[in-house]
Amino acid sequence: MSPAHQQTGVRSPGFINGGVSFWYRAIGWPEPRPALPGDLDADVCIVGAGLTGLWAAHYLSQAQPDLRIVVLEREFAGFGASGRNGGWLSAELAGSRDAYAATHGQQGVVDLMRAMRGAVDEVIAVAAANGIDADIAKDGLLHVARNRAQMTRLRESVEYERRWGAGPEDFVVLSRDEMDARIRVRNSLGGLFSPHCARVQPAKLVTGLARAVEAGGVTIYEQTTVTDIRQGRAVTDRGSVRAPVILRCLEGFTATIPGQRRNWLPMNSSMIVTQPLPKAALEKIGWEGAELLGDYAHGYMYAQRTADNRIALGGRGIPYRYGSAIDDRGATQEWTVNALTALMHDMFPDSRDVPIDHAWCGVLGVPRDWTATVDFDRSTGMGTAGGYVGSGLTTTNLAGHTLADLVLGRDTALTRLPWVGRRVRQWEPEPLRWLGVQGMYALYRTADRMENEKNTPRTSPLARLANAITGR
Repeated sequence: MSPAHQQTGVRSPGFINGGVSFWYRAIGWPEPRPALPGDLDADVCIVGAGLTGLWAAHYLSQAQPDLRIVVLEREFAGFGASGRNGGWLSAELAGSRDAYAATHGQQGVVDLMRAMRGAVDEVIAVAAANGIDADIAKDGLLHVARNRAQMTRLRESVEYERRWGAGPEDFVVLSRDEMDARIRVRNSLGGLFSPHCARVQPAKLVTGLARAVEAGGVTIYEQTTVTDIRQGRAVTDRGSVRAPVILRCLEGFTATIPGQRRNWLPMNSSMIVTQPLPKAALEKIGWEGAELLGDYAHGYMYAQRTADNRIALGGRGIPYRYGSAIDDRGATQEWTVNALTALMHDMFPDSRDVPIDHAWCGVLGVPRDWTATVDFDRSTGMGTAGGYVGSGLTTTNLAGHTLADLVLGRDTALTRLPWVGRRVRQWEPEPLRWLGVQGMYALYRTADRMENEKNTPRTSPLARLANAITGR
């Protein structure tokens, strides 16, 4: 049996795999809201009570308080990626900037990047105004390079960002010593710092936003499964909601709606979290601030130090389930738990004796060109937003705000952003999409291994091949 398939690391006596996420385990389950009581009429019906739908409801109700807004949710508000993610409130843009620039030019992309940075502060401001305590700390984002090829990509990324309008204050290259002064990662060669990121406890944010939206007059019906979305109607197992505006805000769960299986592929991402680190381990790791941490590997990782001094670390495990299937309430594969644990121990050797407390996974929406979309068809009253490719915590705010402006018929800076109205071709039918995704990540994992072994400054051709095949 290979090391990746062996049980790795110490696990706490109360270790849980699944159960939606550790974030909910930490705060307790939200009180269930009533199901849809039967057929009813509304002005706006939003399908999906994740962050996209809740942000759209927030901005619609703030702009026009007399709107009858109904949000429908199969489980509970924040059940999906909104309550399972890594807690990166970052300005990282989902998708290909070249794809956005093809329709709106370089300035359109610069405007979108600027809007993303503004959305980070917007989320923080809305949380403060509504008394949402989500462990928010804006200490920025660090990406570490751990071999020569990653260091090359780090330097290339700075040049790339500056071509798209970033200033010297937006991305700062750190030497190995400067990186170590913030977080000591084994084999670090240096890092890149951006101030445009805040740590968040995801479940606290989404449950707090749901309460704020309800206080603004929006009705959320949970335990209600939408079985079909049509012009002017959302059909559920509890009745139908008739509304001139129907917004589909399902992100990775879009494939659960009839006819949508090939539109946005539900890609899996998984996380583990330790028990609180003892003082001695924290001192050796040196992670005193609330910086978020990523890397330049192709099979990338993302991490945060939680408010109670745990390390929560995530990455791709088994990236895709055949037929666009969804996980079982966050349960992830043993292989994935072991792989993430091994990665954390490799990066932070002083975490080896700290038990793993919880593991979980969730799905994120991936369009065929890996580029996000916000769309509203005024002639049909139907709209959607998603395809955030794992960079959704901030993006949901900007997308939801943009959807609200589109619904209200406003001509604003948001409605002119280049992701509005994009059309993307569908994913291939099975088994082609399963084979494609599995092959892509096999290439990325092999590329990472080769770069570590050969210590070359060049990115592996296998990674470039994977990018070319998938259209990333």
